Amino acid sequence: MSAMSEQRPMAKREVQCADAIPWMRERGVIEGACAVTSLPDVSEVGLALPVWRAWFLDAVSLVINAVPEESAAVFFQSDIKHDGVWIDKGALVTRAAEDAGAAILFHKIVCRRPPGMLTMGRPGFTHFIAVSRKMKCPDVLPIPDVIVDAGRQPWVRAMGVRAAGHAVRFAKEQVGATLVVDPFCGVGTVLAAANALGLDALGVEKARKRAEQARALEISETEL
Repeated sequence: MSAMSEQRPMAKREVQCADAIPWMRERGVIEGACAVTSLPDVSEVGLALPVWRAWFLDAVSLVINAVPEESAAVFFQSDIKHDGVWIDKGALVTRAAEDAGAAILFHKIVCRRPPGMLTMGRPGFTHFIAVSRKMKCPDVLPIPDVIVDAGRQPWVRAMGVRAAGHAVRFAKEQVGATLVVDPFCGVGTVLAAANALGLDALGVEKARKRAEQARALEISETEL
């Protein structure tokens, strides 16, 4: 067998420049997919807080329903402070998942700053939550409860590449997905991590410039 024939096929990537909400409603269930995403904050969507909260809950439900029942949806969400009040986005994900008939597979923490560091009103951690309607959490899950190094951030709002790697490995090894879908893909961190680990990737991004960046971003497997 030649070295060329031993190489794995090139993983594919598709990025749609579109509004994720109507896109998910129209697309329906994506066979073979596991969702890995991070929904935008109230400051990014230009909605009043009560409207954004309802929007967020609906978006979580749509992400869960975009993948097969036996698959999973993975969310990275950082809490936000709005008008002096903290909004627990992890709790919002949990509530929306339960309303959608999904159960929590795991809830981990990703450190955005070194543990013990004062963050001056900004959260120093991100919720890392996986949910599913039919899948059960494996007895042995090779993901630490606290991920102290999120890895390089290709964009200020992006999840770190190592954190994305944990999610993609879960999709590949525990879920058995052949495709990773990120309906709010930003500059494409999740998509590039999926390709680096041999999975096809499908992303949606409303901003044209970020969609172009998501098509071009490359991450090496060694970074994950």
